[in-house]
Amino acid sequence: MMAGMSKAKSNIQSSAAKLDFPHGKINVLLVDGYNLLRAVQNLSEEMAGVTDAQICHIISRYLTITKSRGAIIFDGIGPRDKSIFNNLANLEVVFSGRNKEADDVIEKLVLINSAPRSMTVVSSDRRIKAAANRRKATAVNSIDFWLEMLKIIDKKAKKKTEPPAKYLGISESETEYWLRVFGLLK
Repeated sequence: MMAGMSKAKSNIQSSAAKLDFPHGKINVLLVDGYNLLRAVQNLSEEMAGVTDAQICHIISRYLTITKSRGAIIFDGIGPRDKSIFNNLANLEVVFSGRNKEADDVIEKLVLINSAPRSMTVVSSDRRIKAAANRRKATAVNSIDFWLEMLKIIDKKAKKKTEPPAKYLGISESETEYWLRVFGLLK
């Protein structure tokens, strides 16, 4: 029994070691993947079909906007084809592996982080929140995080109210019009 426990611990360490989190001013986000996914799916009938990949893409967008980095940790080994989780800006997707829970991996990551006060841990699980609080990391309920994250993404999207012409310049016909108005084109 003890041999199995030490093997599980080494697997958790290897999962944790793969994550390269920056320390210091940059915030680090750890998300209990299936905890957040189930909470979002239970929000409304409209959200019931949300997938793990969709959640990851939304979190990636949020992390890009906030200039943060993070990881979302799911239980199990995940799908055979994990390519849908590739190329997510600032987000690492981790599967805990066989016979391990994401909770164990998250607890380990919180424990080994040298700057836990810069971490935000997202889960509604009491065990995870307690582990975060013990290390002075910020613990956030899954639904609270989701709703706040969507507000931040929406706010950023609304800020882009400048016309495309500002970046693309005016069209050739507009250029000719203004050249005529100012008497520069005959």
